[in-house]
Amino acid sequence: MSDKRNAGRQKTLLRGYVYFGGSPTAVECVVRDISETGARLKFQNLPTVTDTLELHIPVKGQTICAKLKWNKSDEIGIAFETTPDLTGPQPTNHDLCDRIDRLETEIASLKQLVKRLQNTGNSAQVA
Repeated sequence: MSDKRNAGRQKTLLRGYVYFGGSPTAVECVVRDISETGARLKFQNLPTVTDTLELHIPVKGQTICAKLKWNKSDEIGIAFETTPDLTGPQPTNHDLCDRIDRLETEIASLKQLVKRLQNTGNSAQVA
């Protein structure tokens, strides 16, 4: 069996939203494979599909126009009409430092909470 793809694919588990045929209502999906030319989308319950759609991938800040290539069970294969930038927006050093600071603060708070819960548990056992 030969592979008909024109571009190498990358396995992913990205949340996506599909707008079929210009519908204002989005259908949630998981982007399982993606390449420069298309993607494989998995749905909880495959809705009625149309030949044209828009795929929105929030984590990458992208909305991509595509055409349906195949439809099987709870998955569809799509071909992009334009070449998306798969790298997505890159965080700056400032963004990363802010995130690290927030995470370290959260970790310290969680450690204090665990200590309090352990002390409360030990006090209850003694009584």
